[in-house]
Amino acid sequence: MTSAAFLRGSSNFVWITTSVLGKGATGAVYQGVNKNNGEPVAVKTFNQVSHQRSSEVQLREFEVIQRVKHENIVKLLAIEDEQDGRGKVIVMELCTGGSLFTILEDPENTYGLQEEEFLLVLSHLTAGMKHLRDNNLVHRDLKPGNIMKFIAEDGRTIYKLTDFGAARELQEDQKFVSLYGTEEYLHPDLFERAVLKKPVGTAFGATVDLWSIGVTLYHVATGNLPFRPFGGRRNKETMFFITTKKAPGVISGIQLRDNGPIEWNSDLPSNCRLSAGLKRLVIPLLSGLMETDHHRVWTFDGFFSEVTNILSRKLLHIFYLNRAQTVRVYLHPEGTYQEVQSLIMNQTDVAPNNQILLLKDQPLLAVVDENTPGRGYPKIDEECPIMLLSKDNNNVIQMPENPLPDFPSFPNLVSVENDASIAKVSCSVGHECKRRIEKLAQTSRLNSLCVEVMSAVVSKDLERVLERSEKLQACSLYVRDIVNVTSRSHNAIRELDSAVENDQMATATDWKTELNTLTQELSDNLAPAIKLLHDRYVTERTLLRGWSAVSREAVCPSEARMPNIARTLVDRLRESWQHLLRDKATRSLTYNDEQFHVLERIKVVDAGRQLRLLLDQKASPPLVQQADNMADWYKMAQTVFLQTQILEKDVTQYEHHLEQFKCRVVEADRSIHDKLLTRQLTQKLRGETRKEKPSKYPFRSKEESVKFNNAIEQMINLRKGLNDTVVENNHLVNQLQEITSSLQILSP
Repeated sequence: MTSAAFLRGSSNFVWITTSVLGKGATGAVYQGVNKNNGEPVAVKTFNQVSHQRSSEVQLREFEVIQRVKHENIVKLLAIEDEQDGRGKVIVMELCTGGSLFTILEDPENTYGLQEEEFLLVLSHLTAGMKHLRDNNLVHRDLKPGNIMKFIAEDGRTIYKLTDFGAARELQEDQKFVSLYGTEEYLHPDLFERAVLKKPVGTAFGATVDLWSIGVTLYHVATGNLPFRPFGGRRNKETMFFITTKKAPGVISGIQLRDNGPIEWNSDLPSNCRLSAGLKRLVIPLLSGLMETDHHRVWTFDGFFSEVTNILSRKLLHIFYLNRAQTVRVYLHPEGTYQEVQSLIMNQTDVAPNNQILLLKDQPLLAVVDENTPGRGYPKIDEECPIMLLSKDNNNVIQMPENPLPDFPSFPNLVSVENDASIAKVSCSVGHECKRRIEKLAQTSRLNSLCVEVMSAVVSKDLERVLERSEKLQACSLYVRDIVNVTSRSHNAIRELDSAVENDQMATATDWKTELNTLTQELSDNLAPAIKLLHDRYVTERTLLRGWSAVSREAVCPSEARMPNIARTLVDRLRESWQHLLRDKATRSLTYNDEQFHVLERIKVVDAGRQLRLLLDQKASPPLVQQADNMADWYKMAQTVFLQTQILEKDVTQYEHHLEQFKCRVVEADRSIHDKLLTRQLTQKLRGETRKEKPSKYPFRSKEESVKFNNAIEQMINLRKGLNDTVVENNHLVNQLQEITSSLQILSP
């Protein structure tokens, strides 16, 4: 048969029936091209089963796809008649990434999609469904096979809804009775009628799509369906039992043997590739979507709101040194530092008061404050995460992973059917080996980065504390000058006015004693301790030098290019798997083909063995040794960090006490000068009423009296300002003393 026998077309498009993109109950989708410009397209044709439907149902798909226009819905290009009279065809944009089902079937995704890709699917699926509901449409056959991956010209990945053969218009409060969908993704009420054929008189609402979305998202997150009876589709009654008898909050039920118990679970499996931080948000979403209680069933508005809550959060990458663990925190846009600490504690058990959070070369609170909302946090990527260290735990351990599945072995007998399946499982295990090797390499790099960050923070802290200490020593001298000047001024006043009370003047001597006691704490204890730490850990760089000494001989998986080696071995596994898949398609092998087939089996076994050796004997041991070295290093670093914090608190306390002392001296000085001024004014008033009464200060001339009073007033004004300099104060005291020496004090 020639290739022309497979060629079919319409007025503007042509396709080959051997290029099948997908098949369903009512038709098939083929890859084709536009006759006019060569643009690749997808063409959906319809079979006899489709033509047996009523004309209203057949036209409905055309009407729906013509109504919807959205980035996350496959774009309609044309609806044309096939040239040989077989009916109409739907021509759509070609999604070269394939269906989401095909992606999930790849051994790389045995345990579900990686986190970023899952969130992309969630975002795009929700946006597509929002557009359908805005147009009062239900899909009724949502599943990974009807979600396509489109690669845009700019390289972006866009997931799009497709196959609207079961879609119809349906208001929020309307019901339908017709049966559509794929049984693994069907709402239990639909499953009961469509699969079990029970005559249940229940009508169905638009929210049945929510159940299908929940099952689809679970499949995307884990690589498996949530409800799995032993034997799969053969065990329909058990499937119905699992979906209808599960308790609220349960998101999966699995039967591992015939007539065996159901293993219920309210959590995602441990081998799921989503982080604990995202699981915390996704589990309630899945629980709400897969709810059978009609009184607890979600609405679409509730679904859209919950997804918006997830997608609007700020992702903070964190590396927890004490467990060599990467942590992902999803912070609410309005969440503050307190929420960050709480979310961290949920994943690490480190209480907020014991968390040391560092970003680059400074504490996180130097980048944001305690009230900064989540939307105001900077972008924090995986390569330079927030470093988390515990104040009350100086142990560092390499956290164990879940047990890795063994590479399967081939039986002696060649089987094209089984060998392809075994090779696929080997690829799955190989991908997991590669991910773990990449994670170990990342952990090794982040350990070293944490050393640099911690050392930089300690150095900056010690630089700051030393600078404050030196400034306080200078301030202490300044305060001593204030005390000295104040004492001199008080002595001068005593000479001028013997009526000033002795207890007011005696405080000047007490101030000197108190200041000596206060400054001794700084000069004898604080300053030397700060200088010692600064010399050792800033000048001599003891932390960095200590780490370099213990890690100099260590093997770094990244520097040894172990992730690259792992990727090469996984590529070999995949090549052999593809070869065995092609052999499976031929069903029978010639003698020579069988020899090559056996060779590919050997290559699968050898690549798996090398991967396991690379993980167990080359990548893992250096990380265990690095954790031991890190534990010793962190004991020293933690001690210095905490000592620096204590010294800074002591410096702050000293600064506070010095400021209080200075204010008391200035206030006492101001008070005595105020009293002196008050006395002068009183005597002046008395002198005006009794002109013959001798002055308290009988000067030789009126000019000397005026000069003295001006000097006193200037000194009093000076005391009222706390920022006046010692030089100015000294000048005025000297001026006052010069006046005093020239006075002729007379006896009363």
